[in-house]
Amino acid sequence: MRDRWLSGKAYWHLANGGNGVDNPDQRIAEDCRLFLTGVLSEAMDLITNIVAVFSYVIVLWNLSSFALSLDFIGLDLEIPRYMLVAAFVYVALSTGLTHWLGKPLKSLYVEQQRREADFRFALARMRSNVDEIAMLGGEAAERQGLDRRFGEIMRNWKRLINRELILGLFTFPYNHTVLRIPLFVALPAYLAGSVNFGGLMEVSTAFSSVVTTLSWFIFSYRDLADLVAASSRLDGFLGAAGAATAGARPAPGAGPLTITDLRLRLPDNRPLLSIDRLSIAMGEAVWLSGASGLGKTTLFKAIAGLWPHASGDIFRPAGKSLFLTQKPYVPIGNLDDAVAYPDPADNFPPAALQAAIAAVGLTHRSGAILAEADAANGGLSGGELQRLALARLLLHRPDFAFLDEATAALDVAAEAELLARVRRDLPQTALVMVAHRRPAGLVRLRTVDLGAPREADARETREPAPA
Repeated sequence: MRDRWLSGKAYWHLANGGNGVDNPDQRIAEDCRLFLTGVLSEAMDLITNIVAVFSYVIVLWNLSSFALSLDFIGLDLEIPRYMLVAAFVYVALSTGLTHWLGKPLKSLYVEQQRREADFRFALARMRSNVDEIAMLGGEAAERQGLDRRFGEIMRNWKRLINRELILGLFTFPYNHTVLRIPLFVALPAYLAGSVNFGGLMEVSTAFSSVVTTLSWFIFSYRDLADLVAASSRLDGFLGAAGAATAGARPAPGAGPLTITDLRLRLPDNRPLLSIDRLSIAMGEAVWLSGASGLGKTTLFKAIAGLWPHASGDIFRPAGKSLFLTQKPYVPIGNLDDAVAYPDPADNFPPAALQAAIAAVGLTHRSGAILAEADAANGGLSGGELQRLALARLLLHRPDFAFLDEATAALDVAAEAELLARVRRDLPQTALVMVAHRRPAGLVRLRTVDLGAPREADARETREPAPA
C-alpha cells in the first residue's frame, strides 16, 4: 500500500485528481490494520467451522436415517433424512434474511471510517497551524469546525446503531432459539414412532450443532461488514493509485529544456497558459514573468510531469532537476536531514552539509530538531525556510533548478546575496525562476514575459541586471 501510494507520484495525483479518494493516510494505516486483523480472525473462525460442520453433518446423517412423509395437494411426498435437509434450508433462509437486514452496514461503516478520518485530519491540521490560529484568535471558528465534523460522526453513528439494532432484533433471538428449534423439527419423527425419546434428544443435539456451525455468517455478520468496508476502501485506494500513475511524463534526454506547442488547461478544461516554443540551456538564468493567475506554477508542475491537463511537448533533459517552492517541505529530523532531502543526510559528507548551511546563514540552526513541535515548518520562519531551500540547492547541485517564488520571503539585499552565491557556486546550473519582481543578484538574467492569461506565445527579452 505504501509503495503503491509513493510510486509514480500517485500521492500527488490522488490529492489533486478529484477521484474521490479521501484520507489516504487513514486507508494505509487504519484500514490496512482493520483488513488484516479481520481477515486473520474470520479466516480462523471459518476454517474451524468448516471442519466442525463436516463432523456434525456426518453425525446428523447417521442419526436421521428416517424420512418425513407428507400429503401435499393430494401427493404423497417422502423426504429422506429430512432433519439434515431442514438444517440447511433453515440456515439458508436465516442467512438471506440476515443479509437483507444488515446490508446497509457496509456503507455505514465506510462512512464512519471516512468521518472519523476527516475529524482526525482537522485536529492534525489545527496542530500544524497553531501560531496562525492563536494570533488570529480563531478558537471559536476552529471549535465550530470541529463540532460540525464531530456532529457528522455522531449522526452516522446513530444510523449505524439503529441498523445494528434492527439486525440484532433477528440475530439475538436466532442465537437463543438454535437449541429449541430442533425439537420441533424432530417432533414429527418422534410422534410417528421413527425415533424414541433418547434418539430425539441425540438428533436434536446433532441438528443444533450443524445449524450453529452453518450459522457462522449470521453470527459474524457485523465483523464481516466491517471487514468488507475496510476492503472496499483499500480496493478503491489501490484502483485510484494505479490509475493516477498512468499519466504522461516529459521525455528525458540530452540537451536544453524545450517546450513546444504547450497548452495548459484547468481541470474543467478552461484554457490557462499557452507557449509556442521556449528553450532554456544549461547555465542560463531565466525569469518567467507574468500576471498572477497566469499559470506559472502550473507550468512548473507540467515540467515535473504532475499536470495531466495539458497538450504539447516538454523535453526535459536527463540530468538532475530540483524544484523549490515558496514554502519548502521540512521532513521530520534535524537540519541536516532537511537540507539533504530528498536524499538521506548520510549520502553527503558532513563538511558539505555544514558548508551549504553556512552559505545561507543558518549555522545558528545547525543540529536543531525540526518538525517535532511544529510539523508545518519545523519551527523555522518564512525567510529561514527559503534559506533552507537554497542550501538544499547548493548541496544537490542540480542541472536544472526551478524556483517558484523561492525568495519571496527574503528582503532584496538577502535575495541578491544568496542568488549571487548560488550563481557563483553553480555556474552550470540552469536557474528558472518565477517571481512577482525581478530577482536580484544575477548579472545575466533572461526575462521571458509569458504575457496575459491564455496568450498563445512567450515573448523573450534580455535585460541587464541593475548595478
